[in-house]
Amino acid sequence: MKRLAVGFLLLLSAVPSNLWAANVAADSARGAQLFEALSCVQCHSINGKGGTVGPDLGRRIDRSFTPATLAATMWNHAPAMWAAMRDRNIRAGDLDEQAAADLFAYFYSAHFFDRPGDAGRGKNLFGSKHCAECHGLTQARLPTAKPVAEWESIGQPVALVSAMWNHAATMKTEFARRKFAWPELTSQDLTDMLVYLRNLPAARGVAARTEISSGAGGEALFQSKGCSVCHTGRLSLGPLLKNKTLTDIAAAMWNHEPRMAQTPAQLDPVEMLEIVSYLWAGEFFEDSGKPTAGGRVFAAKHCTACHNDASSGAPALPSAGRSFTGAAMVSALWRHGPRMMEQMNGKHIAWPRFDGTQMADVIAFLNSAGRRKP
Repeated sequence: MKRLAVGFLLLLSAVPSNLWAANVAADSARGAQLFEALSCVQCHSINGKGGTVGPDLGRRIDRSFTPATLAATMWNHAPAMWAAMRDRNIRAGDLDEQAAADLFAYFYSAHFFDRPGDAGRGKNLFGSKHCAECHGLTQARLPTAKPVAEWESIGQPVALVSAMWNHAATMKTEFARRKFAWPELTSQDLTDMLVYLRNLPAARGVAARTEISSGAGGEALFQSKGCSVCHTGRLSLGPLLKNKTLTDIAAAMWNHEPRMAQTPAQLDPVEMLEIVSYLWAGEFFEDSGKPTAGGRVFAAKHCTACHNDASSGAPALPSAGRSFTGAAMVSALWRHGPRMMEQMNGKHIAWPRFDGTQMADVIAFLNSAGRRKP
């Protein structure tokens, strides 16, 4: 996946608000439809389904692959992608902010941002962590423990977070009854187990889906469920969750439950979706970056040649009132990339290339006029 040539055109243009702020909800099911409607599927496949001109976007996964790295990779391959689209007479469809959000959710559901896992290690962990003693693969071993074949959470990251949280209280009692020590899980442990379980014949029909709600009700739920009593100040969850995947969060919540003085409040999947979206989505999809370093990159890559030149027609950047994420940039850039390249060629400026850190820094720089970064 790290050599994407996906049909996303990147040009820094006006974006009215943070793509992952409270007014946007993303859905990977819509993103999957867009992946076909925008003709990405003609060149690319997801886990073997689609074209073979470009890489399979579900199988080339890099560690620490962030939304900014995705945006940088798309930027770097844009000229080759435009040429491939011209050769195949593929016309780019429209991509608004909502569509960009849905596409990013789709890539998330395809485990684009997950660390690679090892199914063999996952199988061993499923036994050594005592999961197999309660959870059968196809048949229930305990009345209250669903078999793996019935776990919708295998393919739905937010549902996984909810299941791990709500399941912990019951498992705490069961482990005490059996005199088992509470099994701590690292994020890599859980990733390995998920890779093992997702590839079991009984689980292959489970649909993968990632939903990110508006998060509008998340703050009220965070208060009413008592989470805010402890999670304030340096224990505030927003900064702690930055750059964490939902698998990271699920493992952390599992490990956290036995340490809580009181039995934690149960959270149904809808409530968990609101809280996770409120706390996590904006932090994750905006990505970490350093504004000062981003300003230097912005100048070194000759972005100022157009964005500091009113005659170019490009907006002045950074500018208060405009906010960027990797996905929001994709939306704004979809329709303007070829024209940008024409202007750069006219000024004898080579197409700029970025690594993930540089792109994160540029995004932070672009946001620096509108709000102060921590």
